Amino acid sequence: MRIQILGTGCPKCKKLASLAEEAAKELALDYELEKITDINDIVSFGVMSTPALAVDGKILVSGKVPSAQEVKQLLEGAMK
Repeated sequence: MRIQILGTGCPKCKKLASLAEEAAKELALDYELEKITDINDIVSFGVMSTPALAVDGKILVSGKVPSAQEVKQLLEGAMK
């Protein structure tokens, strides 16, 4: 599973990356965390507001930092 954090490196982006990594570890996922910071790459995903969380190229949430529980649920849903 490739977990992707889309954002320019702002505090919200870093928080989302931290939450995603924590959730992935709690779920014992085999994952790779990728941070996408280039604005052209972010736009190519169709994301207009950051931060955004994607799994294997599919956007799960954008424009906000979800709670730790929400991130965990999103990752669980992406496994199915």
